[in-house]
Amino acid sequence: MEEAVGAGLGGIIGLLIVIVVGGIAGWLASLIVKGSGMGLLGDVLVGIAGAFVAGWLLPVLGIGIGGGVLGAIAAATAGAVVVLVLLRLVRRA
Repeated sequence: MEEAVGAGLGGIIGLLIVIVVGGIAGWLASLIVKGSGMGLLGDVLVGIAGAFVAGWLLPVLGIGIGGGVLGAIAAATAGAVVVLVLLRLVRRA
């Protein structure tokens, strides 16, 4: 019974980390891609999507970014920039 409680707490903390890293990455990406600010929720969603894109794209390109929180933020930011550029292209079309 105690393991289930601990597991639930770990899941909540993991989710909070994903949201914080996604928010930072989305915010940084919106600064890099000027004029793409989407508000707090939009930045978080773009940052999370960017993390998924980076998790797929960077290994395909043979690029490795250091581990830890800073590496995760850097990778998610790079992926979020790709997402924002693609969103901008789709909106113009």
